[in-house]
Order: sequence, then structure tokens, then C-alpha cells
Amino acid sequence: MTRVFSGIKPTGHLTLGNYLGAMRRWAAVDQHRADALFCVVDLHALTVDHDPARVRRLSRQAATLLLATGVDPELCTVFVQSHVDEHARLSYLLECVATDGEMRRMIQYKEKAALERRRGGSVRLSLLTYPVLMAADILAYGTDEVPVGDDQAPHVELTRDLAVRFNQRYGHTFTVPRATHPAVAARVMNLQDPLSKMGKSDDVGPGIVYLLDEPDVVRKKVMRAVTDSGTDVVYDRGARPGVANLLEILAACSGGDPETLGGAYESYGTLKKDTAEAVVEVLRPLREKHRELCADPGYVEGVLRDGAERARGRARPIVDAAYRAIGLLPAAEG
Repeated sequence: MTRVFSGIKPTGHLTLGNYLGAMRRWAAVDQHRADALFCVVDLHALTVDHDPARVRRLSRQAATLLLATGVDPELCTVFVQSHVDEHARLSYLLECVATDGEMRRMIQYKEKAALERRRGGSVRLSLLTYPVLMAADILAYGTDEVPVGDDQAPHVELTRDLAVRFNQRYGHTFTVPRATHPAVAARVMNLQDPLSKMGKSDDVGPGIVYLLDEPDVVRKKVMRAVTDSGTDVVYDRGARPGVANLLEILAACSGGDPETLGGAYESYGTLKKDTAEAVVEVLRPLREKHRELCADPGYVEGVLRDGAERARGRARPIVDAAYRAIGLLPAAEG
């Protein structure tokens, strides 16, 4: 059976972009067709200055929202990255295969490092090396497919490169994974800046729709979305990014096609209203299920505990094999 791995980083409140770009597919498609593992990658949240209590809170919230989307622990494995030591064990081995140049070329490192410097802070070494940890997350499980948004595709390509390089140098150890993408709304853009991704790490601004936003807040944000010059509703991502973003969101929520939907509207106002209502309805069952799960925290803790145990059982043989392949002396038993 195909093995699928993907993760969500607890660096901010999860957004509509996280849901339409990845999480919805995990629940609706991936867990039913594959041996799927879904992980809250909390170690990745430590690459920048952070509040420890907030990381713990957002990690629990992310796990709860994963379950609220319909991810079923009876069908797949749901766990927290730091609960499985094999991620960190394998990451160091892959650092011994990766190069400094590869890390510094990663666009997200360039962007985040520049942001940290503008804020007057120092850039942590982990910010440079975290793509290797991401590769370890994937390779530790013999992953075949990684369902991601478009912006994460370079990380999967790096993972592939490291797997191939390790296999060539030390013998076949890792499965070489591939990225998969949803057909529509793989990358939802900020409602106030349609040239920028709707990212949870921004954590501010009216252009971000959070999964736990109240319906009236969602409507207000969508109705205030930036559109474009002109009045006709046309799907053109290059020339009309604001309208295109609304049409892609509407299409992803309603199951339609953005170009076809564009021809059905004569005004921006009507498009915004319909998009707002579509988003509210898509998020309604998720918010209701989240409330229900929050009332039973012991259930979520049990899911994460059992998930980590299953994940360890799958990762340990692969990581142990990598340790032997690269030349490390096995620990004596007994």
C-alpha cells in the first residue's frame, strides 16, 4: 500500500489556506487510499524566537483541528513529531549528507533569515538546517507520497535529492518520495495581499481567515478582500490576482471550476458574498467538531499517545538501517 506522510507546523493558528491546500485532502482522500501518517511538527516551531507555552498550546490545537477535519485515527496515524525520537536521530545523519549550499539556496531560509535580521534578531542555525529535519520526517517512514501545497514542493525535492545521494553512497536505504498537490487552491493567497500566501505565521491582519474564526468574522474578512482595477469578473491569475484568489477559494469550497465561475458573476460584491458564505459553510462542521473534541481532552491525548507508538514502530527499523549503512557501530543489547 502507498505510504503518505505530511505535517502541520504549530507556529500560528491554522488558516483556510492550510485546510484547502492540504488538510481537507488528507481527510477526504489520503487516509482512505493509503497508509497515512499525519504529524504536528513541533520541532520546526523552535527555529525562531518563540513562547514555549504558546508552542504547546498551538501543538494541541493543531492536533485537535486535524481530528476535527475528519482525519480518523482508526484509518491513519496522528502524532506529534517530538514524541518520536527517530526524527531527530535521522536528521543528523542527513545533515552529514546535505551541503551548506543546498541549505542556503532554500527560498524560505532566505526569506525568514532576512525577516529575523530586519527585526534585529539573530538567525538560529536550526533555521538553516530545518529542511534536513523535514527530510528526516519524510524518509523515516518509507514515504511514497507527500501531499503538500505548492510552496512546500522545493522541500520535497530536497528530500528526494538526499534520499538518492544517501542510497548511492551507502546502499539502498530510503524510499524516494514524490510530492502530490490538490487540483484547486493548492496555494490560497492573503485576502489583503493576493500576491502573498495566506500564512499562519503572519498571525496578524484582516487578510487571513483562521479555521476557528467566527462566521461573522469570516464574512467581514472576505467582503473586505482586495480585488483589482476594472469591474468585470474574469479568472486571470496574472492580471487579476485578487479576483482569481476569490474564484479559487469559491471553487475549492463549492467543487466548481474558477474559470467557469468567473463567467457567472457580473460584480465583485456578489462574488465576495458568495465566497464568504461558501467559506462559512465549509468551516462550520470543522468548528463544531473542534468544540466537541476540546470538551474531551483525554481522547486527543490518547490518540497522540497511540499514534506516537505506531509511528515509532514504523520509523525505528528504517532509521536503525540508516545508522548501520552510514557506518555507525550498533549498540550492544542486553
